[in-house]
Order: sequence, then C-alpha cells, then structure tokens
Amino acid sequence: MTVGQLAQRTGLSHKSIRDLEGRGLIHSAGRSESGYRMFDENALWCVDAIAELRSLGLTLAEIERIHAAHLEHPDQPTGPRLARALEHSEERIRARIAADQQKLRRTQAFWAQKHEMLVGDSPLDLATDDPCRTRRRDARATRVGS
Repeated sequence: MTVGQLAQRTGLSHKSIRDLEGRGLIHSAGRSESGYRMFDENALWCVDAIAELRSLGLTLAEIERIHAAHLEHPDQPTGPRLARALEHSEERIRARIAADQQKLRRTQAFWAQKHEMLVGDSPLDLATDDPCRTRRRDARATRVGS
C-alpha cells in the first residue's frame, strides 16, 4: 500500500507516516515501479502499536529508545524497558493532573470572588488593578491638563 493508503487505513497524516518512517519506527517495503513508497501489513501493525503506546502517554522519543534497544538486543525482553517508560508516563500524567487540579481550584476561587461580575450583576472590573490602564488614564489626564 502507498503512503496515502496507509494514511487512509490508519487515520494518520502523510506527514506523520513519513515522520515515523524517518524515525525508523515503520519501514517501507520498497518502491513501486512509479517510485511510490510501498508499505505492507507490518507497517499497519507498527502504526497500531505506536498508537497504543502513545495513548498510554509514551512520547515518540521513548518509543524510539525502546525500539532501538530491542533492535540492538533482540535477545533481551522488551517488557522491563516498556515498564520504565510507562512509569515515566504515569509521573507526567500525575503532574498534569496536579497542575489541572490547581487550575481548577484557581478557577473555582475566581468564580467565588467574581460571581456577581461574571453573571452580569456588577460591572466588569478585571482591569481595576491593571497598571497599564492606570498609566493610560494618567497620560490622558496629563494631555487634557496641558
């Protein structure tokens, strides 16, 4: 199958497929008579495996390292390398969750502080402490008084 056919079957863009091939994560099965890159069913399996690992939070760099280590040492099990990468992924996910929870708390506090303004019961006052607004107001007063 061509890059376009592989893209259609996997939902990836042509660019993503070329990127994966450039990273050595999928391999073409050669070229057609007209010079098109051709891929076989192995490429589909590789794309599915990469998609699964990405859905677990692994980065392409981590996937590349696991793949390279497997090629370098095919007699060694891949599981422990994958386990370490999954642990790092979990750490990143937990950090993002903590950051999102902090953002949620700040949003909730903002709602509580500014509820009347947000529902339209009081004037918008987000800019009351804006130093730029104060400087602009002072500059206008200076021009008017000049």
